[in-house]
Amino acid sequence: MTNSRRRFLKLSAGGVVGLSMGGISLKAFAAEQVDPESPQAKALQYVHKSAKEGQNCANCILLQGNDGDAWRPCGIFPGKLVASEGWCAAWAKKPG
Repeated sequence: MTNSRRRFLKLSAGGVVGLSMGGISLKAFAAEQVDPESPQAKALQYVHKSAKEGQNCANCILLQGNDGDAWRPCGIFPGKLVASEGWCAAWAKKPG
């Protein structure tokens, strides 16, 4: 095996490990729930339980993560989890 080929294989293996570890750290980073009393949450009127019929984080286009999870990442609150039953003023209906 040539030296450049070995180097390529080592770098490729390192990249795969780095990518998989990146996913782990993103999950850990998004582990804290949004505090409704935080300045950002207050500015967006975020609540853990929506009072608006038919509007909640679970059917908002900004919500990320897996359907069915009670707490999920949101594009509006980076690094935080919002309640699927929650709501904020940035709510926008998910298509479909």
